[in-house]
Amino acid sequence: MRKGLLILFIIITSYQLNAQAPKYSNEFLAIGVGARALAMSNSVVASNNDVYSSYWNPAGLLGLKTNREVALMHSEYFAGIAKYDYGAIAFKLSDKSAGAVSLIRFGVDDIPNTSELIDGQGNINYNKVTTFSAADYAFMFSYARLTNIEGLSIGGNAKIIHRIVGDFGSSWGFGIDLSAQYVKNEWLMGVMFRDITTTFNAWSYNLDSKMKEAFTRTGNTIPINSTEITLPKVILGIGRNFNFGNDFNLLAEINLDFTTDGMRNVLIKSNTISIDPHLGLEFGYKNMVFIRAGLGNVQQETMPDNIKEYTYQPNIGLGIVVLKVLSIDYAFTDIGNQSIALYSNVFSLKYSFNSKKSKEK
Repeated sequence: MRKGLLILFIIITSYQLNAQAPKYSNEFLAIGVGARALAMSNSVVASNNDVYSSYWNPAGLLGLKTNREVALMHSEYFAGIAKYDYGAIAFKLSDKSAGAVSLIRFGVDDIPNTSELIDGQGNINYNKVTTFSAADYAFMFSYARLTNIEGLSIGGNAKIIHRIVGDFGSSWGFGIDLSAQYVKNEWLMGVMFRDITTTFNAWSYNLDSKMKEAFTRTGNTIPINSTEITLPKVILGIGRNFNFGNDFNLLAEINLDFTTDGMRNVLIKSNTISIDPHLGLEFGYKNMVFIRAGLGNVQQETMPDNIKEYTYQPNIGLGIVVLKVLSIDYAFTDIGNQSIALYSNVFSLKYSFNSKKSKEK
C-alpha cells in the first residue's frame, strides 16, 4: 500500500544525493544508443559513421551515405519497468558538413503516489492515489565538418537536459561535447570529449506541506534546490578493417573511457582518473548481414568466499540491411550490471534516403 510512496522517496532522495556528489551524474546518457553499438559493448567511437554518430561521435556524421538518415530505438529494463527510447534525424548540409537532431528519454511511468492514501483520521481512500513519471530527457543538436587535413573530421554536440520527478521536482541543464575522427587506409581513430565544459543541472523542488510532513515522518531529508554537475569524460578509440576477398570483412575496435569524477570500479582506477577499456567486433558479409560481439564492463567483485575476482560483460548482436536503405539491428545486452538489470533485447532501426532537393540536383 505504501510502495508507491516508498518509490517516490527513493527517487527524490537519490536525485538529491546526485546534486551533492558529481559521480555518476546524468548516467542515462552513458547507456548508449543503437543495437549495433550495444552489441559491440559501446566500442564504436572510431568507426561509427551514420545517424547514430550524433551520440557516439558527431564527427562521424560526415560518413552519411545518403542525404538523410532516420534512426529509432526502444528498449526496456528491470522487467519492463524502465523504458529507454531514442530518435534522431541526420542530414548532409554540404559535401563538407553534416548535422543531426536527436532525443533520448529514459523513464519510469505510472508510479503510484500514495502520499494521500490515508487521511489524518486513518481512513483509506484509494481515489486519492495518483500516478506520476520519473524521466530523463536529452535534446542534442550535432554538427560535423571535414577539415583540410585528409581523413580528419571534427564535430560537436550542444545538449539540453531535462529531468523530472512528477510535479515534485525537475531540473534543466546544458552541456557541450567535442569530437574528432581520423581515417587512414584501413585504420580508424576517434576521440570524444563528453561534457567538455562540465554540464550543470539546476534542480528545483515543489513539495507541498503534506509531502514535507510525510518526508519528516518517515525520517527522509526534505530536498532543497541545488545544482548537479557532470564532470568531463574522454573516450579514445582505435579500430581496423580486415577484408577477406570481396564479400567478407571484419571490424575490430577498442575504446578507452577516461572518467574524471573519482575512483570507479573499472579495470584501471585511481582517486582522480579511472580508465574503462572495452572491445567490439563486427563480422560482415557483403555489407548486408552482420554478426557482432563485444566485451566490456570489467569490474572487480567480492565473491561469497570474500575472494576478489574480475568479472566482465559479454554482448552479442545481429544486423541486416534490407534493399540498401533499411537497417535492422538487434543486441542482447544490459545496462551494466547483470545482477541488477539482467539482459534485455534491444532493437533499433535506421532508414536512409535522399531528399527531393538532392534528387533534383
